[in-house]
Amino acid sequence: MNTKLRYASLGLLAAVGLYTGLWAYFAPTSWYANFPGLGLSWLPQLGPYNEHLSKDAGAMFLALAMLTLITLSSVRNTRLVQTTGAVWLVFNVLHFIYHVQHLAMYNTRDQVLNVIFLAALVLLAAPLLVPVLPGRPNDTR
Repeated sequence: MNTKLRYASLGLLAAVGLYTGLWAYFAPTSWYANFPGLGLSWLPQLGPYNEHLSKDAGAMFLALAMLTLITLSSVRNTRLVQTTGAVWLVFNVLHFIYHVQHLAMYNTRDQVLNVIFLAALVLLAAPLLVPVLPGRPNDTR
């Protein structure tokens, strides 16, 4: 993986972490009722609102975002990038597995969008495990 792809993947993961984390932690009722946004609502179907659980989810996403932002500042540090990728990958794979087993409560559009968005997060994290390919000394890939 080259460094430009690392920046892109980490940047998108950080954005997801900040978007979800800030919303869930600081406006948990709104997050529960309206996540993921854009007129969609995927959480009420999963059970009753729980402020503690919503804020915990927000805190976890903010922690992932912080790790990712730190990693963005050291994108050539393969060990740090791989660690960040592994952390996101564990969460995203387990999150994906859970949700694909619980799609029946959604309409077809929301089922498809759940699978696409959750798979995209797995696909953003997985390449971070690949080291930067060796290149010329001044290569800014």
